[in-house]
Amino acid sequence: MTERPLDPWDQTPKANSPSMIVIEAKRGLIKLDWRSLWEYRELIYFMVWRDVKARYKQAALGVAWAILQPLLTMVIFTVIFSHVAQVPSHGISYPIFAFAALVPWTYFSQAVSRTGVGVVGTANLISKVYFPRLIIPLSAAATPLVDFVLAFIVLLGLMVWYQHVPPAELVFLPAFTLMAFLAAIAIGIWLSALNVRYRDVQYLIPFLVQTGMLASPVAYPVSLVPAQWQSIYALNPMVAVIEGFRWCLLGAPAPSFEMISLGMLTTLVFLLGGVAYFNATERTFADIV
Repeated sequence: MTERPLDPWDQTPKANSPSMIVIEAKRGLIKLDWRSLWEYRELIYFMVWRDVKARYKQAALGVAWAILQPLLTMVIFTVIFSHVAQVPSHGISYPIFAFAALVPWTYFSQAVSRTGVGVVGTANLISKVYFPRLIIPLSAAATPLVDFVLAFIVLLGLMVWYQHVPPAELVFLPAFTLMAFLAAIAIGIWLSALNVRYRDVQYLIPFLVQTGMLASPVAYPVSLVPAQWQSIYALNPMVAVIEGFRWCLLGAPAPSFEMISLGMLTTLVFLLGGVAYFNATERTFADIV
């Protein structure tokens, strides 16, 4: 009896044949494979845990660095902007006025910096195994949340020291925290995909972060920005985030609806565009990195 040769196009299931997982390219530029992201959700946790351990491994001060960076920056800002430049702070003690802005800004700057180099930093991983590549910027943006929590605890301690009781608007703080996370993801996805093809991007990121800090109301209130530039200024999503933090924690003037709307619009445009570009280029990541 002769055996019939196997037909490679025969799709009929064979008895006792092992199961196969077929990986297909996504269709649509901004379509997200939510099912794969959910199936690999534990990978996000392990990548975050790995990055946190690697960051503080053999560090003499350990997690204290998460507190020292915004704390020392607050001291410098207090000396220069409060005592020398006499920058107003809505009647709030300037140290907590500045620190309330440094907490979300420090998270945002770290998230953008880590996300921007995330794909290239995991070159050995993405060239060997399959997983949704979007997990890389997601985990990179989630890692600095550990430092964010530590710095936020210090902020609460400063508020107790200056006898400042947070207002009822504190309940809106998670919304502004989420806005900071989405803004970091929106910008970081662009940078991470661009950095794969153009390695100059990794040298551009520190400059963008430094410039962004000057273009955000970290050391000064939004009221110092001329009225005719307010709308353009509000396109920076961190403007609404920082003003929202001060409003929720310190009772400073609330960010306007226009400010929040423009910030969310910028975030949405960058996020959709970043996901589209990431999806269009991720199939070449393993070949380029």
